Order: sequence, then structure tokens, then C-alpha cells
Amino acid sequence: MIDRSGPAADRAALVGLLRETIAAGEEILLAAHVAPDADSLGSALALGLALRRLGARVRVSFDAEPFAVPRTLRFLAGQELLVDPAAIGVAPYLVVTLDADSPARLGRLAAAATAPGTRTVVIDHHPSNTRFGAVNLVDSTAAATSVLAVDVIDALGVPLDVDMAAALYAGLVTDTGSFRSAATTAAEHRLAARLLETGIRHDLISRDLWDDHPFGYVQLLGSVLGRARLEPEHDLVWSWCEQRDLLAAGLAPDEIQGFIDILRSVSDAEVALICRQDSTGWNVSVRSRGGLDVGAVCVTLGGGGHRLAAGFRSTAELVSLMDQVRAALAPATALGAR
Repeated sequence: MIDRSGPAADRAALVGLLRETIAAGEEILLAAHVAPDADSLGSALALGLALRRLGARVRVSFDAEPFAVPRTLRFLAGQELLVDPAAIGVAPYLVVTLDADSPARLGRLAAAATAPGTRTVVIDHHPSNTRFGAVNLVDSTAAATSVLAVDVIDALGVPLDVDMAAALYAGLVTDTGSFRSAATTAAEHRLAARLLETGIRHDLISRDLWDDHPFGYVQLLGSVLGRARLEPEHDLVWSWCEQRDLLAAGLAPDEIQGFIDILRSVSDAEVALICRQDSTGWNVSVRSRGGLDVGAVCVTLGGGGHRLAAGFRSTAELVSLMDQVRAALAPATALGAR
């Protein structure tokens, strides 16, 4: 287990609540964030499998329309634990949120997490976390929420099996950018080695996550990169993808999450940004090359995240949205030369 003495007391309190709930036969709901990524859903499923091993009544859910696991994550085990948020009636005794920095990130599940009589536990690694739980296992030094999920599983005394390890590895490898992020330390590499020792096929996991796209993906990538705008005066490169673009390409919104990483490779700008439209507005992904705190920028725009990778949501028109971004970037906190 990775030694993180800071949140040790919160981890102990969390494990105590889990054990009490299992002993009482009460239900545990594990809630990933809206339109979950590999770290959020992988952590939830891995913890769900571990709790089921202990005899828990456990369900896993997330808010998405339609309710479906993203195509790139359909290899994850434990999906029999999943339940549509519309089917969650009476709030469970214990709600554990994973990788969500605020109730707003839970979408429809926020009602369950804030219902009277419900105990809510937060497991997260975002610096922008609002500590909205009765217990908050929040460690912004952790490279991924999956790192904290491993700590909890270890504290529960459940040995990692190949299904848990695959889900945790997916979260670890995506949130560290294949171990390229500055948050990656020797501890994360040791954890990766431990997960590999369970027998997971990291090559197949990586293929499912990044290297298995329909032809429409390539076409849409060309369109989105082709319309990119470079604004040296704002140290910004950005682009957008409309809902009709996704429909024409036959893609789900989660399938283009990697576009931002390609745009971030542009050396002419510190900040990269992609706006992705859905039926009710824009999901905006923002990245920094290392010299600007985009997490703080996104907080001012109603979102949050990490210093170098963050996001927010907006219902504004695209022109107005980008004006807001430029205004927020102007006083942004510099992190030093990139």
C-alpha cells in the first residue's frame, strides 16, 4: 500500500463506515461522476468488486444520457453491479463518491448523496474538491483516484484480483497520461508493477483505451484539428466539436476525450482547450503545458480540476464562452517557465 499519512485518519473512518454498513446489511452506493472516465468508473467498479467479496449489498452508478458505459471502458469487469440512476429510489444508507469534486459532478446522483439520513463519503484527488462528505478521503498529491481506491481496498483486507487490478490500472494509466504527468512518482510506478503482477494484460487495456477507433474518429479528429485557432496574445490554442459533428461521425462524446491531448502538444501556446457540445451546452476541457494553473481558471468558470488538467461546463454561446475564457486567463496564476 502506498504510504499517504495525511489522509490516514479519513481512510480509517471510511473503512469503519463501510464495515459497519456491511454488518448492518445496509446498501452501499458507489457513485462515479457524470459521463465517467476510466479513473472514476474504474475506481468505483474495483471498490464494488472488493466490497462484494466482503458480502456487501453494493451498487455502482453514474449519470449519463443514455445510461451506458463508454465504449472504451466496456472491457471493465463488474458491470453487473451497475444500475441506472433513474432506478435508485430510496436513498441508500451509505453513498461513496469517486473522483467527483462536488455534488454537481454527480448529476442526478447528487440527490442520493445529499438526501436526509444518507451518509456520504468522498474519495477524490482533485485540489478543487469541496469536501462535501461526512468523511472526505481527499488527497491532491495522489496521481489518480484509483490510487486512493487501492488504499481503501488494502485497508479492507481484500486481495487484489485481476478484475480489480484491470479497473484500477485503467484509472492509473489514464489519469497519469501514461505516466507522463508531473504527479507521477516512483510510488505510482510501483503500484503499476503490483497491478501487472496480478496477470492483467496492460497491452490489451491500452488498446481498448486509446487504439481502437472507428474510421469516423479519424475523420472527426481531422475536422476538429483543422478548425483549431491559435491566439498568441492569449497563449491559447483551441477548437470545438458540435453535437452534429459527433452524430455525423457516429461517435459518442466520450470517444473524443483524447483530442485535447493532441491539441496540447502545440508548442506555440501554453493553454489548450476544446469545447464539446451536447444537447444542453458545452463541456470544456482545458490543459496547460506546465506554466499556468488551469484548475484555478476553471474554478472561476464554475468547474474545477488539477493545475494542468481541468474543465468546466457552460450553456453560453460559443463566442461568449470563449470571451469568458480569455477574461479568466488574463489574471491566471503562473506556475513558472514551461
